[in-house]
Amino acid sequence: MRESLPNYGGQAIIEGVMMRGREVCAMAVRAPDQSIVVEHQKLAKVYRSRLSRLPFLRGLLILGDALVLGMRALTFSVNIQTGEDEKIEGAPMVITLLLSLAASIGLFFLLPTGIAYLTELGLGWSGLIVNVVEGLIRLSLLVGYIWVIGFLPEIRRVYGYHGAEHKTINAYEAGAKLDIETVSKFSREHPRCGTAFLLTVVVFSIVLFSIIGPLPLLSRLLSRLLLVPALAMVAYEYVRFTAKHFSSPFIKPLVLPNLALQRLTTREPDSDMLEVAITAFRIMLREEGILGGDQNDRSYDPA
Repeated sequence: MRESLPNYGGQAIIEGVMMRGREVCAMAVRAPDQSIVVEHQKLAKVYRSRLSRLPFLRGLLILGDALVLGMRALTFSVNIQTGEDEKIEGAPMVITLLLSLAASIGLFFLLPTGIAYLTELGLGWSGLIVNVVEGLIRLSLLVGYIWVIGFLPEIRRVYGYHGAEHKTINAYEAGAKLDIETVSKFSREHPRCGTAFLLTVVVFSIVLFSIIGPLPLLSRLLSRLLLVPALAMVAYEYVRFTAKHFSSPFIKPLVLPNLALQRLTTREPDSDMLEVAITAFRIMLREEGILGGDQNDRSYDPA
């Protein structure tokens, strides 16, 4: 069994996959002419420093890194699909990222808080019950959103690339060959998935907000907003720990809900999707000095 890459991360994008390693991020996108266009870049120094290895703080760094790299990867993919020569970057990319982040926090954090508060006023329920209701609303919104957008053809393809990403890293960590036929046999679920992180944040929010207790509406909304970083840090450490000890009979049941949710965020990929994911992963390995030779050479055996 090959040890997993430190700080490994991946992300499905439109007709492509981004793979993040220890020091390099690699992207591969299927172009309209069916060729595979690749790009790779060094991660920022802060993500390769000692700060990125400090418990809890590393969760915030990885989250910020994922947001920035995800936006860059999405922009790269869109430019390839549309044939644009100029990339969307700088201020427009930052504004888009901030607006997306604000919309997500508003939908999945502030909206459930407001609904739960109205429920508390209308029904006179206690703080603990209201916090549980708030958490269930938040969970329902998350699962419902993931399920509904999964009916869109474009998102179904993104979910397929998500499955290809998971299959590729599962194959690598099992010491298998990185070719389409071999990778296709592996699971499309992975305990370190970002979906697991989102579900963990929602569950932990119930516990944390219940400890805080009832607050006036404005204070309650501010507390949800200000505690998002704390939830992210704790959730990251939890996901990291459970993924590392996934084989333990005591830990595996804790991970099963996260894996179950991935049944919504992944689809069985076709061979073209697998080829893109494998290409991105091999480029990342090559640039980090783990794999030599041509990234199109499918004879590589990591064992």
